[in-house]
Amino acid sequence: MVYSTELGRMCPSCRRPQNTCSCRQDSIRILADGQVRVGRSTNGRAGKCVTLISGLPLTLEQLADLAGNLKKRCGSGGTVKDGTIEIQGDHREVVLAQLLALGYKAKKTGG
Repeated sequence: MVYSTELGRMCPSCRRPQNTCSCRQDSIRILADGQVRVGRSTNGRAGKCVTLISGLPLTLEQLADLAGNLKKRCGSGGTVKDGTIEIQGDHREVVLAQLLALGYKAKKTGG
């Protein structure tokens, strides 16, 4: 069973709902190329700027932890969407310095 109208999507290995499945959560990695990019975008945000961090080869849990640390470092909000960390505001320099200090080969993209 892959889908249940009562519970939604089901995990094929443990047969539990995917949001409560614990058998694969540790091994789920975001498909990334390892090229960590730090950029800035205003597209679709009513002119407001966000800093985008993409290409991190981490699990979803590790990505959320890193996003929390970067948000604290920048003193602003943010989120994780589709394997990309979004930090509110233009914090490219701070984020780039932090990622380099953590050992990632990050580079700034865009203008």
